[in-house]
Amino acid sequence: MTSTEWSRSPNRLLKVDEAAQFLSIGRSRVYELMAANELESVSIGRSRRIPLGALEEFVTRLSDPEEN
Repeated sequence: MTSTEWSRSPNRLLKVDEAAQFLSIGRSRVYELMAANELESVSIGRSRRIPLGALEEFVTRLSDPEEN
């Protein structure tokens, strides 16, 4: 999926696999980021979902060292 397709997606909560694809990293790294509270996630039942906005904020923090 392109970034334009992601932003138009009706799914605003992404599965870990989808978040990993968005960030071009592995699923394990996404879980590590969530565990370290570097990437926001929400619990829905027994599942974890990552808000699209949290991914965008994470990328912004990475690209703007002044905010860290």
